[in-house]
Amino acid sequence: MLISLLVSISENNVIGKDNKIPWHISSDLKRFKRLTMGHHIIMGRKTYESIGKPLPGRTMIVLSKEQHSNQSSIIWAHSLQNALEIAKKAGDDEAFIIGGAAIFKLAMPMAHKLYLTRVHAIVAGDTFFPQFDSSKWLLVNKATYPSSEQDEYPFTYLDYRKISLPI
Repeated sequence: MLISLLVSISENNVIGKDNKIPWHISSDLKRFKRLTMGHHIIMGRKTYESIGKPLPGRTMIVLSKEQHSNQSSIIWAHSLQNALEIAKKAGDDEAFIIGGAAIFKLAMPMAHKLYLTRVHAIVAGDTFFPQFDSSKWLLVNKATYPSSEQDEYPFTYLDYRKISLPI
């Protein structure tokens, strides 16, 4: 099973502010939906709370140290390893890690792919994407788009594949 990180990052590496995404880029939300539909998406509790509801067509695995009851589309896991085992046992061929910062940092060493949207803006924030060694990643796709009525800032999709891990 492929392990993929999916994230939007500002020029100053912000990914969140006050448990929200600090920009609105409709095109990126559509890409998120297209990529994750039919897959397991793995996130921390705060990220889940920021979303606030189950996302249709996907199984959400939420990491938390506290006990929670599973629902049909939300599964609670105590560790990233446990979450990945759940997705693998369900037969998923690609699981997506969608945040927050601590979960991205945990998943970075084992990730095969990184779907990164670079938002071309400097924004205030309190949550940052962890530093990563770009020399370990091969850029396989790049596409840049201007701002528009639906997209607050210009942005670039940067899709990477980890060089050191076989796919």
